Amino acid sequence: MNAIATTADAEGALADIAGVIAQLSGVIEQESMLVQAGRLRAASGLAAAKSELTGRLFVASERLRTNSKLVRQLAPAQCTALARAQETFRTLLQRNMIVLATAHAVSEGIMRRLSGDLARKASPQVYGATGRATAPNPKHGRPLAISRSL
Repeated sequence: MNAIATTADAEGALADIAGVIAQLSGVIEQESMLVQAGRLRAASGLAAAKSELTGRLFVASERLRTNSKLVRQLAPAQCTALARAQETFRTLLQRNMIVLATAHAVSEGIMRRLSGDLARKASPQVYGATGRATAPNPKHGRPLAISRSL
């Protein structure tokens, strides 16, 4: 990590982190669109790029954090612009998390329903003392195997 000593260093560091945020934003937007379209395999292909950009963002953030007072003094306008970019990025991340949580909830619901359907089919269809069909016995449930590879 290079120390920031001049205005040019500060502006370069701020431009670097803004560039990484812009690249990461593009990848996250693409991931959200792919997940919404149900193209999970394509979305999972973005994991390497996301990981690499996240690592770069962490390193750039740490560099700014260690020199934050000096950077604010040397490049106040760029710091303000970066703060706006970070707020936009935070909003984008929140939308992405909603998309991913929705996809997770939907897939979990599908798996639970499938498991319940399989358990009902495996259980004997009998009537209870009240004259109504009884719920499936958990002992008759079979394990459900899934493939985690998309």
